[in-house]
Amino acid sequence: MKPIVAIIGRPNVGKSTLFNRIVISRKAIVEREAGVTRDRIYADAEWSGRQFIIVDTGGLGSESDEFGPLIEEQAKAAVQEADTILMLVDARVGVLPDDLEVADLLRRAGKPVIVAANKAETERLRQSSQEFFSLGLGEPWPVSAAHGMGVGDLLDAVVDLLPPPSPDGDEAPSQRPPTFAVIGRPTVGKSSLV
Repeated sequence: MKPIVAIIGRPNVGKSTLFNRIVISRKAIVEREAGVTRDRIYADAEWSGRQFIIVDTGGLGSESDEFGPLIEEQAKAAVQEADTILMLVDARVGVLPDDLEVADLLRRAGKPVIVAANKAETERLRQSSQEFFSLGLGEPWPVSAAHGMGVGDLLDAVVDLLPPPSPDGDEAPSQRPPTFAVIGRPTVGKSSLV
């Protein structure tokens, strides 16, 4: 069974951008508006010969609309099923109260966590990302998901935290429930149906 890595964080820190960078695809929708990712999105990934499943999630602390609690429920489910968690924060704005709440949730989960300070495109932002040590989850990794800076080093750290492969080398896809999409033209009741 392939190990699972969940990308967790508050809204608009770049989780979907990092997810797309890792899977080398535009599978997740990326928008400036918060709350676009509402469900878990899964994809197969590989780094340094290790295969794993990467999960994109909606933002924790996204209670801005009626879907907020459901988005958080999906993100928390991803935390529970993950073998390793990648907490993404925004290096441009520093530590926010929502980051502290997410870090507390992840500490209680008792799973390996790596903190990645995204949007650290400049040397000043890379240096200031050290303030994320205050989350109590170890060394923050400065990255820029949009530009690919530092993502390789981050993935090296992620792979090091994955559980060892099974002795027979079999990493079959995990048994997760099927996913469904509800599509249609605008204002036909898709959200009401969901």
